[in-house]
Amino acid sequence: MEHGIPRWLKLDPQSAVPPFEQVKQAILAAATSGKAAVGTRLPPVRGLATHLGVAANTVARAYRELEQAGVVETRGRAGTVITAGGDDARRRVAAAADEFAAVVRATGVRESEAIEMIRAALRRA
Repeated sequence: MEHGIPRWLKLDPQSAVPPFEQVKQAILAAATSGKAAVGTRLPPVRGLATHLGVAANTVARAYRELEQAGVVETRGRAGTVITAGGDDARRRVAAAADEFAAVVRATGVRESEAIEMIRAALRRA
């Protein structure tokens, strides 16, 4: 860990993936693989942004999206920590996807149409 920043939390400047998404994916991967255990405190937004050479809003967006997904929890001045919710959220989504797939098969709706229905639902959410 360099200056409180985990080594796995870095950006690839050559990547076509936006920086906020790279931060989000790195944290998600660390949380689901166990590299970052439940309760692991993430670096403060400004500190990580400075370290990575990006705007604070970039890191804040990644943290916000991870919080909405149940992977992290922001506790005010206590910081942002990895929660158990990330794994549970993924299991819930996978279970819902299995149910959806069963309904699609049973009704005979085309796969491409079913996927468009999911995309539309996600945009509405």
